[in-house]
Amino acid sequence: MKKVELLSPAGTLEKLKIAFDFGADAVYGGVSHFSLRIRSGKEFTFEDFAEGIKYAHERGKKVYATINGFPFNSQLDLLKKHILKMAELKPDAFIVATPGVLQLAHELVPDMPLHLSTQANVMNVLDAKVYYNMGATRIITAREISLKDLKLIKEELPDLELEVFVHGSMCFAYSGRCLISTLQSGRVPNRGSCANDCRFPYEIYAANPETGTLFKLVEDEGVGTYIMNSKDLNLSAHIKEILDSGVVDSLKIEGRTKTAYYAAVTAKAYRMAIDDYYAGKLDTPKYEYELNSLQNRGYTDAYLVSRPFEKHDTQSLDFTMQLGTHQVSGVVNEEGTHFLTKYKTLPGDELEVVAPLDAKIELVDNEYGSTYERDGKFFMKFKKLQAHNGKIWEEVHSGNVNPIVLPTKFPPLTFFRIPSHPDMGTYPKA
Repeated sequence: MKKVELLSPAGTLEKLKIAFDFGADAVYGGVSHFSLRIRSGKEFTFEDFAEGIKYAHERGKKVYATINGFPFNSQLDLLKKHILKMAELKPDAFIVATPGVLQLAHELVPDMPLHLSTQANVMNVLDAKVYYNMGATRIITAREISLKDLKLIKEELPDLELEVFVHGSMCFAYSGRCLISTLQSGRVPNRGSCANDCRFPYEIYAANPETGTLFKLVEDEGVGTYIMNSKDLNLSAHIKEILDSGVVDSLKIEGRTKTAYYAAVTAKAYRMAIDDYYAGKLDTPKYEYELNSLQNRGYTDAYLVSRPFEKHDTQSLDFTMQLGTHQVSGVVNEEGTHFLTKYKTLPGDELEVVAPLDAKIELVDNEYGSTYERDGKFFMKFKKLQAHNGKIWEEVHSGNVNPIVLPTKFPPLTFFRIPSHPDMGTYPKA
């Protein structure tokens, strides 16, 4: 049986490695302004991206290179050079967004698999067929598409791979076709520099052009004016419906500019969900426990399993971002020997271990601290905070750059977390 692919964001080389270590089958990322995420594109040099591809291929994983920006005429010669240079790195596919770039990439690198970005807004069989005939081997469908329409596309084009978003930020505009940021700040979303203007609170006015009268509309307290702020997508509770359909080839997680912890937790949660589906033992509260630990704008299951007109809970009107149930207190260095502080930590604090699924955690109790297991989770407590230079600290904070000696060796880039509030962090019972 061919299993569905889990595709994670890779905004940096570190996040690429974390995504793979925590369960992703493939990642996507890019170099330069031809990617739709300029900030993450700048984090990757060609050398780093090549190293990431090597890291992936050594583990039987894949890397998809994003060349999904919308180029100006003045950039076309540079775009051609970029396509050829990226092809030399031997990624497993290009992700492109426009018919012209799709055709150009097919001409320049005819053997490269081409994935069509969600920005192309494919919603139906007719559009899917056009892009398939132009050389697209996979379509990342519009986020507004339904599972029913995916089935119809697959019936008509069985060799065309279909990829869908299952987690991450949602755009207020139709599949990301937004100009609000361009209007207000001159930053063009579809060329990779969105300023996220939809996440701001707005004051609303009513104007009478005949009299020049302007009234400020005052809303009820608590309603809020984040009028364009979409909740975050979370389809972890619908893995069974999606995979039962048999038409989805890849589950995609959004978030190249998000944290390394986000890359780890989303990969781990959806890896568990996918593996549990095939093992016939889905446990949704387990995945929700992980995903709720992330900062989010509130969660919605959006439109894949429900039509847009059936949904009235996709906007977060009273806040732009909320804390997750947990706070990252630290991360293990690449040698696995020291704790790098991210949040206030004291001896005796109970830190939950967030490690890759197949990680082996040694249970110890020594002068530095202890590790132990409870309710299927691993925890660690420091007895003393000793830096690598021997200095003992009474407490450490995010500004403290001294690596702290761990009581035992952990898998590299393992995270430690604590509940954001005393009443948070309890595993929900199924």
